[in-house]
Amino acid sequence: MSETNPSKTAAGTAGRIEGEQQAVRRRAFAEQELRLISALVLILGLGLFLALPFALSIGSVVFLPIVTALILTIILSPLADKLASWGLPNVLASLSALLFFLAILLLALALILQPAMTLIDEVPAMVDQFSAHFFKLRDSFVWVAEINEKLTQLMGSSDSREVVLASPNFLQELAIATPSVLLEVLLTFLMAFFMIEGRVRMRRHLLLDRASYGTSIKAANVIREVQDRVASYILTVAWINAGVGVVVALGAWALGVNAPVMWGGLAAILNFIPYIGPFVMIALLTLFGVGTAETALLGFIPALAYLGLHTVESNVVTPSILGARFTMSPVMILIAFSYFTWIWGAFGALLSVPILLTLTAFFDHVGKPNMVGFIFGEPLFGNEPLGTAITRTNRGTE
Repeated sequence: MSETNPSKTAAGTAGRIEGEQQAVRRRAFAEQELRLISALVLILGLGLFLALPFALSIGSVVFLPIVTALILTIILSPLADKLASWGLPNVLASLSALLFFLAILLLALALILQPAMTLIDEVPAMVDQFSAHFFKLRDSFVWVAEINEKLTQLMGSSDSREVVLASPNFLQELAIATPSVLLEVLLTFLMAFFMIEGRVRMRRHLLLDRASYGTSIKAANVIREVQDRVASYILTVAWINAGVGVVVALGAWALGVNAPVMWGGLAAILNFIPYIGPFVMIALLTLFGVGTAETALLGFIPALAYLGLHTVESNVVTPSILGARFTMSPVMILIAFSYFTWIWGAFGALLSVPILLTLTAFFDHVGKPNMVGFIFGEPLFGNEPLGTAITRTNRGTE
């Protein structure tokens, strides 16, 4: 029998322990390096998120038409593909899809703006009647006014003068803004047409010009998911909002409200803006109802009826039709709404949900940053704890 040399055994054990210690040190260094890179990526992302509004708002003449054209391309590309499958040339299919959208937009604006211009002349009378009803209600709460007056006397009043600067009236501002708005609209539709017409070449470039087959498959999935999710959402919500508009128009006609078609179209358009749009609609119906009714109680009926309709639509009809696939966090919707409204105003409010859907579909394939988990030691991308993925990679290379 051969005898084991104790010195060789000890040396082998010491070498194995040293190798394990070196591997542990390498993994610890890799973890620190990965966390440092992830922290830099996170800081750069947050800095971009905070700095982007200033660049986009200052360059809104350039960026707003581009973003709007991209959203229109995503929405109208399925229609252009359908028309092309029927034998139409790509140019005619793209132009027909864009003209179809433009016709619907002009029809909606005509149904809303024409009665609205007539109704604007009655706004001063409605405001006066609304104020009269308000004063009647205020007389019932005289004690509140007395408390407010006593508090004002205790705090003291400041005799200050206010300087009011003259500003251009509405017509002057409209005349100044019209050429710029028309130019932006023209640029938007021109870019949308060329983007829709070049969608086939863009898909071919994204799919075939990739270095690996796996990258091409991922690019194809991203394109299909973004287009399918955004276009399906907009089309489904458009049908739901059209139904809401029809119900509101019929209800306004039944209640004897002036311009029922205008109220129906306004309800359909505002319903594209989650949470904020219905709130604006309720405020407008309250002002109109109280400003035209004989009593304040009768004036609240249109707003209350719309509130009931919106409650059923937002909690029963829309969730059952859209399903879980299009479910978005209300917090994210409000953040996107405030973010893009701050940048581009009313146009940003309309574009906020499509942009959020596009980014959500994109990050579902690329990977969502795990910002909260990163604080507690998890990787920035992925659900595995830090070190597990590195260890698995090291074991695979050994």
